[in-house]
Amino acid sequence: LLGAAAHPALCPPAGSCTMSTAEDAEWLRWVTKQFGSIAGEDKEINLEEFKTALQVKESFFAERFFALFDSDGSGTISLEELLKALSLLVHGNETDKLRFLFQVYDVGRALRHIRVPALTRRGACSPRSGSGSIDLDELRVVLRWCLRESAIALPEERLGDLTLALFEAADKDHSGSITFEELKEELEGFPEVMENLTISAASWLKPPPPRERSCRPRYLSRVYWHNHRSKLACLGGYAGLNLLLFALAALRHASLGGWMAVARGCGQCLNFNCTFLAVLMLRRCLTWLRATPIAKVLPLDQHVVFHQLVGYVVLALAAVHTGAHIANFSRLARQDGHHALAEYLLSARPGVGGLGGTASQTGLALQGLLATMLAFSSPCIRRSGHFEVFYWTHLSYISIWTLLILHGPHFWKWFVVPGCLFVLEKVVGLAWRHAGGLRIVEVNLLPSKVTHLVIERPQFFHYKPGDYVYLNIPAIATYEWHPFTISSAPEQQETLWLHIRSLGQWTNKLYEYFQQPESPSPEPKPLSRSLREKRCRHWVQVGADGAQLSANAECYIDGPYGTPTRRIFTSEHAVLIGAGIGITPFASILQSIMYRYRRRKQSCPSCHYSWCEDLRDEEMMLRKVDFIWINRDQKHFEWFVSLLTKLEMEQAEQEPGGRFLEMHMYMTSALSKNDMKAIGLQMALDLLAAKEQRDSITGLRTRTQPGRPDWSKVFGKVAEEKKGKVQVFFCGSPALAKVIRAHCEHFGFRFFKENF
Repeated sequence: LLGAAAHPALCPPAGSCTMSTAEDAEWLRWVTKQFGSIAGEDKEINLEEFKTALQVKESFFAERFFALFDSDGSGTISLEELLKALSLLVHGNETDKLRFLFQVYDVGRALRHIRVPALTRRGACSPRSGSGSIDLDELRVVLRWCLRESAIALPEERLGDLTLALFEAADKDHSGSITFEELKEELEGFPEVMENLTISAASWLKPPPPRERSCRPRYLSRVYWHNHRSKLACLGGYAGLNLLLFALAALRHASLGGWMAVARGCGQCLNFNCTFLAVLMLRRCLTWLRATPIAKVLPLDQHVVFHQLVGYVVLALAAVHTGAHIANFSRLARQDGHHALAEYLLSARPGVGGLGGTASQTGLALQGLLATMLAFSSPCIRRSGHFEVFYWTHLSYISIWTLLILHGPHFWKWFVVPGCLFVLEKVVGLAWRHAGGLRIVEVNLLPSKVTHLVIERPQFFHYKPGDYVYLNIPAIATYEWHPFTISSAPEQQETLWLHIRSLGQWTNKLYEYFQQPESPSPEPKPLSRSLREKRCRHWVQVGADGAQLSANAECYIDGPYGTPTRRIFTSEHAVLIGAGIGITPFASILQSIMYRYRRRKQSCPSCHYSWCEDLRDEEMMLRKVDFIWINRDQKHFEWFVSLLTKLEMEQAEQEPGGRFLEMHMYMTSALSKNDMKAIGLQMALDLLAAKEQRDSITGLRTRTQPGRPDWSKVFGKVAEEKKGKVQVFFCGSPALAKVIRAHCEHFGFRFFKENF
């Protein structure tokens, strides 16, 4: 019923508090329909049905709204009562809406019981109302429920500060209570609150607006082609090359029959694609190419996506190639009359192809291995706690390449150079891995099951901000290597930081392993018993939400490998967007940015005049950085809040009042300002933040915004600043990436997504 209030898509445009006759009729039909679907046969809505429809976390606001809608005090809401109250809120004037909010807050003696007065036709308080004013205790009760509704946990002392800040601002005459006129005067100082109050009231039963459909598909827009030109060009070149290879091979063998022409054409394409699969996973070569002009032409950031695409193409080509040969063998068996189809497929026959005429047998083995590899490479396998199944089946690429050399007489010509590079990369990786294990010198267990590893940095280990490494900890799993972004800056010489969120089997084992250091598992994992015997561990409790462990555990790393974020320092205006643990690459980048920014700032010791020293373009071209961090709830901010606090302090020292690095924090579980249940809380948070110059939720100077970002407004503000060419870098969920990518295309910004 009132669930539409939780969905911004159902809200009318700002300021649209009136509706036309046609819209009003549609609204009435919608209200009647929604009411009927919830009320049931008795044609009345009780409190429990109302709570479900309102979709609130706590019952306080549902009870308050219910009591105000129940004008006759019967304990149920009829359609007539609902229409009367909602019509007042939708069509009423500003005073009517404010009085409704005032009555929600004026709980009076009724704050211990839900029986409070209903909203009258004129919006005035009935004789059974609260006291007609809001005292400090009432406001504290309401704000406490606001905090619970927004999933914000603050100590009682902080709640008292919020209550006092709002109360002192609204109690104009210092009488010890807030009257309706005083609340109205205070709210008028917050124009956006007045606007949101109208939106909140009008949106409750507003029918969803018709979805606007563009006359031109997104993929045909000029902006889309401009932002994806390198990717689309490579896809076109890839498709064209496959068609050319197929055509040349098919024409060369056309005299052998149609099925043979198809088989040879697919075989030539397989020679190329099976080699190209290896090229796309040459991570060290690709990392080196990122530092060359080729990175501006080729979509190196999409190498994993292309690898997956080529894998599907290989399976399809192999299926057609095998099917064409089977059809040809079937034709030969019918013509021969002495040999069955099974003999052609399962027996080595000179002249058939392959080493010793084993083309049929090696081909069938290849088909089985490819199908198995693809089946166990699906996301449902890799991300459902069965990574080792994906890992071991993927190692069959060694068998596949071996069989391809035996199967196809010309495959080795395609594979020799990429194969040598692939072997060289593996040898270098093995050398790194067996040069000696590294020590995990410290482990911090952070909220939301995040493990912060502090690892000693190898002497000749050089990396760029945002790079990632493959990590192996024998005590967790002997043969498993997993990629994680380095969260420390390259300028930090002695240690490397990794922040690992527990999302899968391996990462959960990691967190649990360090969570119980004094009670090792009764069934030790491979190679972990001796490790447990040798290492010395000391447990230090540092708080209820986290713990710190000084450890001497052993690990191995392979890398570093480059990511799209290497482009950040060649940007003019960079927008960094991290969702949840997606802040990890930006933690390293933000630290490095401030290191470089500090190097640019110089000051005279005599007159204290400061100026900015120019660095080489490739080191830093940045003129402005906007950092946006989106978290689901309050505790997730604790991952990097100390780092962000330090960055804020450094910028305040280096550039008082400057906006070189601007932070934007969003908490999606908190009710947004267009929700009536959060207006008082958001006003109090704003007032206290302005007074103390710090946010009550994170402790940063940057005010945490409730809800999700309005990307149109965010990017519109970025565009208005005109600080140079804008590039947006994102790390987070694929669903959010699609939304941000679409907005970047609209504004003409380049978009880069972090990929492993």
